[in-house]
Amino acid sequence: MATRANDQTPSPGRPRGSGKGEQTRARLIAAARTLLAGESAGRFTTRNVAALCGLSHGMCHYHFQDRTDLIVAVIEDIRPEWITPLEEAVAGPGRFAERAERVIALLTRPESPDLAHLHAALHWLALNDERVRAGLEEEYRRWRACFVRLFQVLADERADERAEESGREGGGDAELDPRLLGESFAAAVDGLAAFQSLEPELAAEAVLRALMASLAAGA
Repeated sequence: MATRANDQTPSPGRPRGSGKGEQTRARLIAAARTLLAGESAGRFTTRNVAALCGLSHGMCHYHFQDRTDLIVAVIEDIRPEWITPLEEAVAGPGRFAERAERVIALLTRPESPDLAHLHAALHWLALNDERVRAGLEEEYRRWRACFVRLFQVLADERADERAEESGREGGGDAELDPRLLGESFAAAVDGLAAFQSLEPELAAEAVLRALMASLAAGA
């Protein structure tokens, strides 16, 4: 790794700069994404990323401590493309059924080839890098939490309905476990995605609708 020229090197615990420095950092992340999505992850290096940007290798290490630091930045950078829309779909207005419709629409939307390749590369890198694995785990926890929150909406609706019938105040359905239902649905979605990569003609939307309806009805 190149030696840093001064004492101003950003580190994970320090605030990032602004202006030109942020633009350079964004360029390096974009180049890293391009390389990870288009080449073997095993050949990914900070030197190649810097070269793609037309920057010095030392400049790359000014912004990122090492190769893993850059990969973790890529993991965070793709969050708005697959997790944030799901969070917004669940947090948006409407009852459980409406929110579930928005979620299923997102889950069955075709993933771009670049993002699919990028996810595959990141999973491969996580096999041999603890920090990359930890970064991915954190993102998947956030992704799974969306489904837990969705089923929490259902639990609250059921509680309110029972409260209206009995004249008591609601507050959550003790018989419905949002975490169990949400985690179960998330696991099914993850497995379905892997299966669909081998069987593209699989009717994923129909499968997800049936699963969502079964979990809601069974609960």
